[in-house]
Amino acid sequence: MATKTAGRVDRRSGIALWRQIADQIRQAIGTGEFVERLPPETVLATRFRVNRHTVRGAISALVQEGVLRAEQGRGTFIERKRKLAYPIGVRTRFSEGLQGQTRDRRGVLLGHAVEADPRAAGALGLAEAAAVVRLETLAEADGRPVSRATSFFDAVRFAGIAARYAESGSVTTALKSYGVSDYFRMSTSISARHAADQDLADLKLAPGAIVLVTAYVNVDPEGRPVQFSETRFAADLVELTVS
Repeated sequence: MATKTAGRVDRRSGIALWRQIADQIRQAIGTGEFVERLPPETVLATRFRVNRHTVRGAISALVQEGVLRAEQGRGTFIERKRKLAYPIGVRTRFSEGLQGQTRDRRGVLLGHAVEADPRAAGALGLAEAAAVVRLETLAEADGRPVSRATSFFDAVRFAGIAARYAESGSVTTALKSYGVSDYFRMSTSISARHAADQDLADLKLAPGAIVLVTAYVNVDPEGRPVQFSETRFAADLVELTVS
């Protein structure tokens, strides 16, 4: 039996009402309460105790995000797009993980810097004040943005890695150019949150969209950390599978 969402909004939370409603509609779709189409706007307005304009704002955001499809004169329907399954395991690779599900996969360098970042340095086993290279990257599959990552590398061991990544679009290829023939996932944590403004823009999501977040450390065959990253995936496009 499908579970019914509460249908309440908190006017004192500081979170826009349309965003709260969009989240609850998304949840109702996930639980199977809404299967093929949404109830009429008037019904939703009564359910959430808001005006129809606020309901329209929530629906518009979910249409832009690709969760819903509005048809003039017929109503609002739920899009049942197949999600990409992205495996998280000992040897996690973007291109290999989506092989067989997409035709073309590539990484794009959005920006980079050499800086001090104590959290990243600690994850990489470096001194707190050690310099690290930060790469801001976007992963695309068949022309669609799939994930947005912030990655850190030892600035001494991997000097110039930004240029090598920009040329290849692959962390694996860039690391191989430094003699790292293979690498393995040492740890991964997974969470979910609302997408930040920059992730909304880069992943082409509507305000209020949810992203799945993986924070992880990769190590070389000798066990030395080579990469510390946080990757954000569009939750309505990708599902993470842990093995």
